[in-house]
Amino acid sequence: MQNSDVFSLLKTTVSNSRLLDIAGKALNGERITFDEGVTLYQEGEIPFLSMLSNAVRQRINDEYVYFNRNFHIEPTNICESHCSFCSYRRDDGEEGSWEHSLNDIRRKAESYVGKDITEVHIVGAVHPNRDLFYYADLVQTVKSVLPDIHIKGFTAVEVDAMIKKAGLSLEEGLQTLKKAGLDSMPGGGAEIFDEKTRARICPDKTDTAGWLKIHETAHKLGIPSNATMLYGLIETYEHRVDHMNRLRELQDQTHGFNTFIPLKFRHSNNAFSHIAESTTLEDLKNYAVARIFLDNIPHLKAYWPMIGKSVAQLSLAFGVDDLDGTIDDSTKIYSMAGAEEQNPSASTDELVKMIKTAGKVPVERDTLYNIVRRFD
Repeated sequence: MQNSDVFSLLKTTVSNSRLLDIAGKALNGERITFDEGVTLYQEGEIPFLSMLSNAVRQRINDEYVYFNRNFHIEPTNICESHCSFCSYRRDDGEEGSWEHSLNDIRRKAESYVGKDITEVHIVGAVHPNRDLFYYADLVQTVKSVLPDIHIKGFTAVEVDAMIKKAGLSLEEGLQTLKKAGLDSMPGGGAEIFDEKTRARICPDKTDTAGWLKIHETAHKLGIPSNATMLYGLIETYEHRVDHMNRLRELQDQTHGFNTFIPLKFRHSNNAFSHIAESTTLEDLKNYAVARIFLDNIPHLKAYWPMIGKSVAQLSLAFGVDDLDGTIDDSTKIYSMAGAEEQNPSASTDELVKMIKTAGKVPVERDTLYNIVRRFD
């Protein structure tokens, strides 16, 4: 459907002049403002948001929906931070804690030799006794076993802590990781950028300015990354738009973010268990507003181990163009927080079917969104 046809249809179904003005700008590829982003959250009805975000997605990514073949390595969940929303962290020696040795990591990598895997995603916790040099050795260990694998590793929070423990500058630390074989970074640890809210939910974590500086520096050193936002906790719509606006401003400078990943707060086994989780309609609204607002980040991901496969499939009608990957039951971060997917794994056939059933074109990609295979 052409943008003019979309706008004509919206005018027959929407009487809110503010929403129509925003739709006109978005359909013409114009940037919407902070206040307009808040208006979309507060006043946008689900059918309107679906139609508009789909039109924006189509302009950027046609009918393609991407996925990749990947697995995760989580070196440890022993963490010196105390984020109140986290169900994953443990103290050293606490029941349910783990820390894998380099030999453990090697054996994990060896189990994927000869398999059609293009990416390993490495994230864990801020271990109190492991510095940059340990993690550089970890990256080299994986590369020695899987030399062609793309290593997407370490949140900005992990990077911040490991570099400080090693006594290096940020630039020196990131260069060391890159030389060891780090290819890109995930977007975790962003949580919510509003400083007062961040101080309530993760007071001893890398602050907002630090997170943004680490990604800015990584981009300048040729290390692309993703970006995330934790939602559905105690933040407001204004906080969400502020978060995305700061990402949009940094992307204007560096062009280093590949994809944006909204992460739903799951309330099992943490200090905020008394807070109800966001509804499916709120999840879908959040995807749609993100796609409309983030005009310079090319991809929007529904992380199905967090949101569940059914909602991930629904999100393809709300601006989403990426479903992450096959995962192979190799992550525990969201299963420990009560996500529906307790043993997250999806075959290529399953992902292709999910995408085709939603009326889109499945595309297997590599980490940097180069096309590996289309399933027309």
